[in-house]
Amino acid sequence: MDSFEYRNNRLHCENVLLSEVAKEFGTPTYVYSRDAIELAYLEYANALVGRDDDMVCFAIKANSNLAVLDILARLGAGFDVVSQGELDRVLKAGGRADRVVFSGVSKQSREIRRALEVGIHCFNIESEAELERIDAVAGQMGMIAPISFRVNPNVDAGTHPYISTGLKENKFGVAIDDAERIYLRAKSLSNVEITGMDCHIGSQLTELAPFMDALDKLLILVDQLQAQDITIKHLDLGGGLGVCYTDEVPPKPGDYIAAVLEKIGDRDLNLVFEPGRSIVANAGVLITEVEYLKHNESKNFAIVDAAMNDMLRPALYSAYLDILPTEINEDNTAHSYDIVGPVCETGDFLGKDRTLSIEAGDILAVCSSGAYGFTMSSNYNTRTRAAEVMIDDNQMYEIRARETFEDLIKGEKLLPKG
Repeated sequence: MDSFEYRNNRLHCENVLLSEVAKEFGTPTYVYSRDAIELAYLEYANALVGRDDDMVCFAIKANSNLAVLDILARLGAGFDVVSQGELDRVLKAGGRADRVVFSGVSKQSREIRRALEVGIHCFNIESEAELERIDAVAGQMGMIAPISFRVNPNVDAGTHPYISTGLKENKFGVAIDDAERIYLRAKSLSNVEITGMDCHIGSQLTELAPFMDALDKLLILVDQLQAQDITIKHLDLGGGLGVCYTDEVPPKPGDYIAAVLEKIGDRDLNLVFEPGRSIVANAGVLITEVEYLKHNESKNFAIVDAAMNDMLRPALYSAYLDILPTEINEDNTAHSYDIVGPVCETGDFLGKDRTLSIEAGDILAVCSSGAYGFTMSSNYNTRTRAAEVMIDDNQMYEIRARETFEDLIKGEKLLPKG
């Protein structure tokens, strides 16, 4: 997290003190570094210089704030969406529809129509039934839908089972053994045009081997389809490249892309990548205030104002996120704490067994929170969702205001009296 560093025992985001962000906007608050987002995206884009038709499509399920999307759109990013809401966010932020790939296992007819109306780059189709629906909707509109099939290569990504997507027991994609038959069916339809092949085997991969194993299988299929007079124009290799949460050393995007280019050889294939986590995870932190310290006979707790509704990943995945004080006080005694929130669930924790020298009123930073933090947050226990702030050098910008109680009850109605 190079954009976050201690200077004189005080944690900065770029040139802003995180403690000052807390004073200005309160807690809990998500804080993002513009510089970190841009540098992470450019690691992908720079590795594809000279390949003008390739695309780096940010997976906006990782972080869908309009300001984040705007930063990436200005750099020329494409976008990977899985809902009409995400598509409309891209358009609102200034992203180009023709640089959008539409993924997801349950596209509704209205979503398909909307995507066709605005002219997206491609649908990543995940089932035979979806193929028939897209063909039917496109036919009703008198249009031709550009399509790619998400092929499930049955490759074990070696990651958490909740974020593994490339095994035959996962809900995603069409089985590689069925793919040729399904492509032939698509070729026979009047309102779809085959443009590509898609694959995404999971998230937080820290080795290249699973990616390369999947790619080997896809290239065999590409060649088989060419023999059937079906030309694959682009290969979408999804996302999944891991980040460093503790001591992981994932491959660099440039090394990954170089390995892909070597393997595809002289095949005339454009490439699409769908990174999410690797662009924004370490570009953000969640700051939270210590409300109470509670010392039991067998356990010490630091009770903070952020909770599992603000950051779900530790409770959902047992994800490890580093937790740091925004100001180091060397006079305090260090203890091992479970960092827990106010939600009425035992699973409401942000970290366990963390050695910290803290006291009530201190501000902590939950690191690597830029991906799947705010986007997975909720209003459980009628808690308002956190504010979001973007740091740009020495400036801080509120890019999403903290919710109010009135926001939470908007649309709710009491029953008539009597």
